[in-house]
Amino acid sequence: MCWSLDIEYMDYQAAYRKQGVSALEFDSKGIYLASVTKAGCLTVHDFENLSSQVNFECPSGLKEDETKHLLHISTPQQLDVVRWNLANQDEVACTSMKSSEVHIFDIGYILSDPVEASFSPELLKNIGLSFSLQHAYTILKVLRKRPTGTKSDVHRGLSDIAFSSNSNSRVLASDTYGVVNAWDRRMSDLPCLELTTHSSSKLNSIQLIEENQVVFGACENGIIHIWDLRGGNPATGFRSHKEAHSPVSSVKLASVLEKVGSLKAQSHIVSKGIYSIDIDPSCPYQLAFHLDDGWSGVLDIHNFQVTHVHCPPPPWLDGENVFTSLSCLRKPSWLRTDSVSVFICLIYAVGSAYNDGIHLLDFYPDPSSPCHVDYNEDLQCGPRENSHHKQNRFVPLSEGVTACATHPLNSTIVAGTKRSSLMVISQKYWSADADITV
Repeated sequence: MCWSLDIEYMDYQAAYRKQGVSALEFDSKGIYLASVTKAGCLTVHDFENLSSQVNFECPSGLKEDETKHLLHISTPQQLDVVRWNLANQDEVACTSMKSSEVHIFDIGYILSDPVEASFSPELLKNIGLSFSLQHAYTILKVLRKRPTGTKSDVHRGLSDIAFSSNSNSRVLASDTYGVVNAWDRRMSDLPCLELTTHSSSKLNSIQLIEENQVVFGACENGIIHIWDLRGGNPATGFRSHKEAHSPVSSVKLASVLEKVGSLKAQSHIVSKGIYSIDIDPSCPYQLAFHLDDGWSGVLDIHNFQVTHVHCPPPPWLDGENVFTSLSCLRKPSWLRTDSVSVFICLIYAVGSAYNDGIHLLDFYPDPSSPCHVDYNEDLQCGPRENSHHKQNRFVPLSEGVTACATHPLNSTIVAGTKRSSLMVISQKYWSADADITV
């Protein structure tokens, strides 16, 4: 298997072009792609229609046909995260670090003719939404943070969302003040549980794993917190009102990175903000992380040891200004590789912190991966090691990448950029001895 690249460009409206795509996510079947921008746009694309709107001869990209949108919503404030409900793929949710609400939209009612939304103009005015609906009938649900009665509420926006895969009613969202809020939608639009960090450091990313009972949260201060919801009866524990749970464990990432001798010998390791964490869907004990300075790696959640790390050279080596490069909260994605392939290759796609393009990182869970902390190129002689799989690759693009999403069936990558473009990068499977065209 090797990579060849077909890059398709798709622009948002010119008014939103310089705001940046903040998040992307496919539904579980890869039929729909949801995206949000810093300008406040939520769009649900039909991916087949999106991919067909390509003009390779147009150097500036092709303006997207908005009549093809399943849903297009504009808000007056930035949007930072979008997630599909794992238990109900008709629902898509978004929120903002400037807002204390999670907005959930039901796109399950698709009609042939445009219709009016099912909520009143007064409600739309109150939450500041305007709609461009072509063929979608949407129902809006709003989950709110519990007010604390202090002025700090103004700054407690929401940074990430996690849905349970086995419960349509369970929703979690991290906030910018170190708390994970948990809702049971059958009971209230206010949280029934809070997971605390005992710190005001912003939580940037959360993951819900282990049969939806263990929560991982990554902080701006470089710490990963773990909460276990399985104490006593999980169902009653989750629904108990106004409870606050402390982490069962916390991992300072800089401390475990220091245990990697080869890394410590070459780098001065300090605590860095964790932009994103992602559980590997093919190997669920691998928790990938991405840091504010562009480093990426894998934490083994069984023993809390770093097994892989990728450290791109800092920009000042080339005389570049690091401050302009680190302004976007980059969101990577695992590739779901072809299960019929002879060699399984676990790839993590992440936008470069310093260059226009994406890194494709081989995070295969053994020392044959060039990112593995025990990798020794002189000792690589097995069948996987002799293939073209064991390579990290950089894919240059025309714009800086802020978010990546991978198709669940064919590993196509969609990259959202700082200029609000969508770039589609397709993977082709060739013979093992084919030339690398990247």
